[in-house]
Amino acid sequence: MSAATDRYEPVIGLEVHAQLLTASKLFCGCSTAFGAPPNSHVCPVCLGLPGALPVLNRRAVEYAIRVGLALGCEVRRSSRFARKNYFYPDLPKGYQISQYELPLNESGAIEIEMEAGPKRIGIVRAHVEEDAGKNVHPTGSPTSLVDFNRSGVPLVEIVGAPDLRSAAEAAEYLKELRAILMAIGVNDGNLEEGSFRCDANVSVRPVGQAEFGTRTELKNINSFKFVRQAIDFEVRRQSSVLEAGEAVRQETRLWNDARGETFPMRSKEEAEDYRYFPDPDLPPVEVDAAFIDRIQNEMPELPSARRRRFVKALGLSTYDAAVLASHPRVADYFEAALAEYGAARAQGAKPVANWVINTLMKTARIDGLEAIFAVPAAHLAQLQKLVDEGTISLTVARKVLDEAAERGVAPAQVVEEKGLCQVSDVAAIEAACRDVIAAHPAEVEAFRGGREKLFGFFVGKVMKATKGQGNPKVVNELLHSLLGA
Repeated sequence: MSAATDRYEPVIGLEVHAQLLTASKLFCGCSTAFGAPPNSHVCPVCLGLPGALPVLNRRAVEYAIRVGLALGCEVRRSSRFARKNYFYPDLPKGYQISQYELPLNESGAIEIEMEAGPKRIGIVRAHVEEDAGKNVHPTGSPTSLVDFNRSGVPLVEIVGAPDLRSAAEAAEYLKELRAILMAIGVNDGNLEEGSFRCDANVSVRPVGQAEFGTRTELKNINSFKFVRQAIDFEVRRQSSVLEAGEAVRQETRLWNDARGETFPMRSKEEAEDYRYFPDPDLPPVEVDAAFIDRIQNEMPELPSARRRRFVKALGLSTYDAAVLASHPRVADYFEAALAEYGAARAQGAKPVANWVINTLMKTARIDGLEAIFAVPAAHLAQLQKLVDEGTISLTVARKVLDEAAERGVAPAQVVEEKGLCQVSDVAAIEAACRDVIAAHPAEVEAFRGGREKLFGFFVGKVMKATKGQGNPKVVNELLHSLLGA
């Protein structure tokens, strides 16, 4: 960070638009499926044709209440929709149906973990609104097209308080929020397909100043990496503007990842520019306490609670717990394998966690809320039991896992068919050790002369002689004895 930016403090607030995983749109029966041919999931309602009236999707409201509860918000018993008026080609009605004065959820917070410790980030509101269409700009064409398939797709807009003070905090906040939405089953977290999008409001102020500076809005950033880069660039840019004695302009800017910089899009609108007023075609949304209580009782364990349980109850490291709880299906798979393995075993949960994090997650097919692993959870548990029992070594276990995954059979079957059981016969292993020692007199002399690192050389040779099936514990004990280590 330059000396100029050292004199200024960033103030960052994020607005996240998360698509709710309903089968149909917010006010009509059109499909929300991604990837359909342009303008194939449309009807008079989502195209804004005269005389077409909206009908609210009950499931979207239920999912939005889940979001409010997960974020610790006050869920309003009565809320209402408003018309947000502005002109843009992808907005067929000339207004967007959103919520303004009476949002569904208000005043919540989430906690993020930073090196300096946990930090609480406030949630101002989490309201329901419809998505706009998508402008398409064909390469080399002088014209642009509009695809209205997304028009009317249900969103929840989560407006974060300006509590973030760095790009790193902003990235952690987004990761935690995404993990929460996926855990409660309302969003698939897919940044590439636009179902989880972020706008960042960024300003800087002299260190020690209480008043906020003039903010700019960075629109539709589609990766955690780009969020950090865009915010860092904007902080440097605004700091340089102030250092030059100039004023920061209030505007909306876009991120160009190829050039690594933001650029102006338009002047920033304020709420009054949108001329909000209650939508006359939609009555207030009334939810009773019993409906909210039912949703609350059905809420799953949140990622933060799951991480804490993995650390406290299972003895995992903070890092391992965070990786496993980052995706609900990954955590489910780990817990299913652990249930089969037995968490009370002497080795605890660590061996199963190691397999999932270091091996299986690398090849898992993760698509939205689904995660498909190379082997069933029960097979993973069986594999680790074979290692624990001394039937196979860890090295052999990796090969067994690959073959079990390729053939779709249990690890025990692979071990039996291939004759891979670990050799624990002391006499056989001792004979192999003596042969290796006799074949390498120079290395033996060097080892006994103080080059202790050569011990691994002898272990490797014995394991090769036993085709990787020698019991490592027995091999180590015999070599120590025979070499006089």
